[in-house]
Amino acid sequence: MRKFSVLLCISLSLMLSSCGFKLRGDYQIPERFKQLHVASRQAHAPMQRTLQNRLSSFDVTVIDDALEAQRTGTSAIVLQPERLERQLLSLFATGQVAEYELIYTLDYQVIVPEQDTYNFQVDIIREYIDDPDAVLAKSRELDLIVSEMREQAADRIIRQLATLESVVQ
Repeated sequence: MRKFSVLLCISLSLMLSSCGFKLRGDYQIPERFKQLHVASRQAHAPMQRTLQNRLSSFDVTVIDDALEAQRTGTSAIVLQPERLERQLLSLFATGQVAEYELIYTLDYQVIVPEQDTYNFQVDIIREYIDDPDAVLAKSRELDLIVSEMREQAADRIIRQLATLESVVQ
């Protein structure tokens, strides 16, 4: 029985690795994007800081100076202002709002020098339960949810960078 278990584990791991399965977050950033300039239309935008932190965790060097990035031919990510919409999902019996749907939208461009500019959009949708009796706690929860949505958007941008190499030659 023990030999069967070991054989089963080995065969399953071989099948998973041969089919191309990868854990989420295990991206290979192309060499072309190992140095990036991250710019935002808004000075010191929270999304810009979030993206820079996530890129650093993938060993990407973020060049802060736009002139230096342009001089060295470094690719750039230009973030447009983020948008957060709230749509009503449900009401309490009293007519007060019970639940919202939050839609976080971010447009961005990847500029590859001497190549092209690629436009992308990220949409993150979350549900948010509103309790009118706990206003302060709900305000903090909303801030936390928006922060998590920014992190998800940054991860999607990084995944897009990992797949963009097949388009950019």
